[in-house]
Amino acid sequence: MGRPERVVRELVGAHGRTYAEEAGIGLKDTPQPLYRLLVLSHLLSARIRGSIALATARALHEAGLRDPRRMAQASWQQRVDALGRGGYRRYDERTATQLGDAAGLLSERWGGDLRRLRREADGEVSELRRLLKEFPGIGPAGADIFLREAQGVWPEVAPYLDAKALQGAERLDLPKDPERLTELAGDTDPAVLAAALVRAAVDKEVAEDTLRRAG
Repeated sequence: MGRPERVVRELVGAHGRTYAEEAGIGLKDTPQPLYRLLVLSHLLSARIRGSIALATARALHEAGLRDPRRMAQASWQQRVDALGRGGYRRYDERTATQLGDAAGLLSERWGGDLRRLRREADGEVSELRRLLKEFPGIGPAGADIFLREAQGVWPEVAPYLDAKALQGAERLDLPKDPERLTELAGDTDPAVLAAALVRAAVDKEVAEDTLRRAG
């Protein structure tokens, strides 16, 4: 086994956990988990600590705001309160509005089901990304987060290794070619690989630990 393979193996072994999994989302190609991933992607894309975004995603779920109908029907104050319980205070008022508006758009245009958005994109990843960015609060970073995580259940997206994931590869002295990285990872879920690379990009200690483990 060459060094790049060892680095990828150690990275995935120690840090290969998707952000959806960490937020308590059992991701499947069904409406509620996909919606919860959309909300998580919105929260993670803000300039706020990832741990706070993850805690806030769990707080919204615990408050019952786990599908677009409930999110849209909740009052603005209920959404603000749930965001606050997760520690998401810096952007809580704007985000509460965006979450309500995004839930309304999803319900009206796609019947509350992101699989319909997927069908509309008809296998085109660039179109998927464009449609995701129509949701209030989902910009380029949020769309990338969603697609990185969703590629495990939407295989036409894979391999989806965006600039942030490739930044992690660079920090680990790995190739910055998505196909080559996928090859190095073998049968690893591409969503797991992407999440591990992002963790290396955003946390220098993850990269240092991985390189130390790889020898």
